[in-house]
Amino acid sequence: MSNPERWIVGITGASGAIYGVRLVQSLLAAGHFVHLLISDAGWRVLKEELDWQVTRRQEAIKEAFGDAAERIQYHPIQDIGASIASGSFRVKGMIIMPCSMGTLSAIAHGTSDNLMARAADVMIKEGRPLVLVPRETPMHAIHLENMLKLSRLGVKIVPAMPAFYYRPQTLDDIVNFLVGKVLDSLDIDHQLFTRWGEPNEHSVESTDEYDTNRPN
Repeated sequence: MSNPERWIVGITGASGAIYGVRLVQSLLAAGHFVHLLISDAGWRVLKEELDWQVTRRQEAIKEAFGDAAERIQYHPIQDIGASIASGSFRVKGMIIMPCSMGTLSAIAHGTSDNLMARAADVMIKEGRPLVLVPRETPMHAIHLENMLKLSRLGVKIVPAMPAFYYRPQTLDDIVNFLVGKVLDSLDIDHQLFTRWGEPNEHSVESTDEYDTNRPN
């Protein structure tokens, strides 16, 4: 890609850090440039779930993404003077994956008290794509009201809900499906999962046993 697109990716303290890591890997593999934000709680989850050595954060990012890390700009979460804090800095959009309910609430209420929330606020005010991937269950009324408020503002809410019609065999299959759904919502090409209706080794002919409605 001669002119790589710039995307912001946020990783918060919600469980499911692998989703955000796989998303960054996919964007880099497609030739894009990533502005990476990780909350303090997000760093803890990366350590707990993926064994990242979080005391040396830049080194941890380079180790995770290899040579492609040259196309990552990491921003400390408290750097409210960073480029992505301004609407005049051009990016294609932003994804927070996974998105904690605390971060989702901050965005819904426009608090902008750190760079994650501020960058998301910029996406909304500039009319740029913003995708949030909440990973929480069960959800109470405040969670749902905040998501409804953001959805009405044009924010895409993509809950971390795996599908099974494509017959996933591994945890990677499930992770790739969720990341692929996010990329689909942003019209970014990928080959992370087999789509409904595409030939695959698990396909079955329609019978009375199977619902022929197209899955989501």
